[in-house]
This record gives sequence, structure tokens and C-alpha cells, in this order.
Amino acid sequence: MINMMLVPLFIIISSSLVYSYRPVVLLHGIMTGSDSMELIKDRIEEMHPGTIVYNTNRFSGWSSLESMWYQVQQLGNDLINITEKHPEGINLLGYSQGGLVARAILQAFPNHNVHNFISLSSPQAGQYGTDFLHIIFPNLALKTAYELFYSRVGQHTSVGNYWNDPHHQYLYYNYSEFLPFINNEIASNKSEEFKVGLMKLNKMILIGGPDDNVITPWQSSQFGYYNRNESVINVMHRDIYVEDKIGLKTLDKQHKLILITVPGVDHFMWHMNVSIVDKFVLPYLD
Repeated sequence: MINMMLVPLFIIISSSLVYSYRPVVLLHGIMTGSDSMELIKDRIEEMHPGTIVYNTNRFSGWSSLESMWYQVQQLGNDLINITEKHPEGINLLGYSQGGLVARAILQAFPNHNVHNFISLSSPQAGQYGTDFLHIIFPNLALKTAYELFYSRVGQHTSVGNYWNDPHHQYLYYNYSEFLPFINNEIASNKSEEFKVGLMKLNKMILIGGPDDNVITPWQSSQFGYYNRNESVINVMHRDIYVEDKIGLKTLDKQHKLILITVPGVDHFMWHMNVSIVDKFVLPYLD
């Protein structure tokens, strides 16, 4: 007997059943565009023939520095429009900043029908490294970056919205308009929705690695982060997990939270590596 929950995923051809994969939505990283995600798109289409892949070019280049809430709202509307065409559900993958935008969309639009969410080297717990920012902010120094990012001007930039300085947490909680809210570190009237939006997932896959060299600390890709002494606390020992602020603990207990650590991969190669796609992306695009 066919499980009726799976019927929308099958097409009947000549009295036989052929599996049809859910559509996939891709979100690119900062200062890039849809072209940077073409390898992933092409590989999905090659290995999973017939899969519909939406590779957005919204907020490409300099527009990727727009505030996170603005990007979440605009791309979230796009995502909901896509999901309305696919009641069987879709899969969502975001790379780098795009992974954080994607995760926030799931929380801000809890009526989504995303099946699996893949975060590919994304600053889910924040960022405290400036090497990749020197093209954008050439004179920015790590120890004083908070002076820019925890200001009215700084909070108009995407990076400022997820800058998480472990030495200036008071300013982080008082000036940051995005990350402490979407992580439910600060309670709001949306806190319950932010949690529900993630707990709807079938799987959340968090991919990162120690040789990333951009996401700092690299464990932020799996919700780990620095304490005030810059010692990294892994996600299982942080309040966001222990107190189940956004549902990570619930997902984990249900075997829906998948942490994948891959050494030897530079940040700018995660989405350019066929082996990464084959081993750690394709298996979750059912």
C-alpha cells in the first residue's frame, strides 16, 4: 500500500511509479549572486533529474548589504509565492549569509512548507571576524568593529545585524536589531512564531568546518559561539539549545538536527565543491 503522505511525490508513467524530488530554493551569500550557486543547481539537476531549482539573484552584489530584516521580508514573500505552487513542500539551501537569511525566513514565515533546510557555512550564531570584510570596509579592525556595527548606521548593514562581539555583549543586546531577536535571546511578540517556524522542519542540516577561515568562530555555522574569553562553547552547552529558545533541542531529540563537520574546506569553496554537494547536500534533497 502506498503511504498517502508520499503520493504528491510520485508521478504515474506507464502504470509504474517514478519518484519526483521536491523543488529546491537556493540563496546565495554576501557580495555574490545566483551565478555563484550555479554549480549546486547544475549538480542537483544532473543527479536528481526533473527537480525544479529556484536560484534567486535577489540581493546580489552590493544589495546583499541591505539590512537583514528587509532581505528576510522580501525573500520570504518570494519563498511563500514559490511554496504555494508546490503544496508537496520544498527544500531550502542557503550559503554563507544566505543561510542565515534562509533560517530567519523560516522563523518569520511560520506558514512555510519547507521540508528540509540546509545551512551551508552560515553565521547562525553570529560573526566575529573581519578578514572577509576588508573589501567592503577596508579600514575595519576586529577590536573596534563594534563601534561601527553597534550604531544606527551599522544596523543598516546586513553584517552589522549579525555582528556578535563577545567582549561587548551589552551593546550587542541593546543595539543589534536582528540576531538576538531571531535567536530569541531577546523575547518579543514573535518569539513563539520564531520557534514554531523551525520546529516544522523535517530536518535541519548545519554544515561547517574548522578550515573555513571566514565564519568566525567556524562553530557559529552550527550555533556554537565564543564566550567572553573567546573560548568556543558548542551548541549543546549554550542557552539557545539548553533552554530550547528556537527549537534546536526539540529538533535534536527528534533526530531532526544534523550537524556535519567537514575539515579542509575553505569558505569560498563550500558551494564550488562537487564532492560536498554529492556527500552532504543531495542526500537531504528528498
